[in-house]
Amino acid sequence: MPDWLQIVLLGIIEGITEFLPVSSTGHLLIAQQWLDRQSDVFNVFIQSGAVLAVLVVFKERSLQLVIHWRDAEVRDYLFKMGAAFGITCVGGLALKMSDFELPETATPVALALLVGGILFVGLEAWLKGKPLSETITWPIAVAIGVGQLVAAVFPGASRSGTTILVAMAMGLNRKMAVEFTFLLGVPTLLAAGAVELLGALKDEGGFTEPIGPLILGTVISAVTAFAAVKWLLGFLQRNTFVAFGWYRIVLGIVVLILVK
Repeated sequence: MPDWLQIVLLGIIEGITEFLPVSSTGHLLIAQQWLDRQSDVFNVFIQSGAVLAVLVVFKERSLQLVIHWRDAEVRDYLFKMGAAFGITCVGGLALKMSDFELPETATPVALALLVGGILFVGLEAWLKGKPLSETITWPIAVAIGVGQLVAAVFPGASRSGTTILVAMAMGLNRKMAVEFTFLLGVPTLLAAGAVELLGALKDEGGFTEPIGPLILGTVISAVTAFAAVKWLLGFLQRNTFVAFGWYRIVLGIVVLILVK
């Protein structure tokens, strides 16, 4: 397979799966059975493209957070987002200092996919007919920050999937759970990417990546992520997360079968 086509495919996979609650790790594990493994620098760049696309999708909310930060409601939203981000940063630093290493086998990823899928199906059944709130409370913000750490410890859990599950289980409606989780993902994933990028550049003795593939992969990832998030927002106006739950269950089984 031509290198450029592999770059395009990886960009598409990253763009679709970074924010949909289906685990980018699980999909990349499957893709790596046929595609060449890329460098950490490449992975950071295409992830950043997907992350920045979220700001475009939520451009009105993003501008409001920047321009009207003095408003009480906006400040409250920002403080809660900052708290969730801070919990993730402190917890992530603690994991790094403890020399925590992610498992490199497929089984934990598959199990996380399966458990997450079952939880989505079960949670939606439990919430059916129950009123959900549009208010992000402090307990919800703290729980979402902890949820990001859980996703960091268990690859395959999906950062967006875990945090959306936590928020909805605590009574937040789907729209607000998605918005808060996705916007929180911007500083979270960019910060994590910056740490990985600095570490990779230090190990490799400087920037040695060819620019062409980085630009191609990043653009493809950004465009795909934009389309995926826009589609998800429209989908959730008429549907629940049940379909994603069943998809995760099937994907978990596929990972167990295909990836050794």
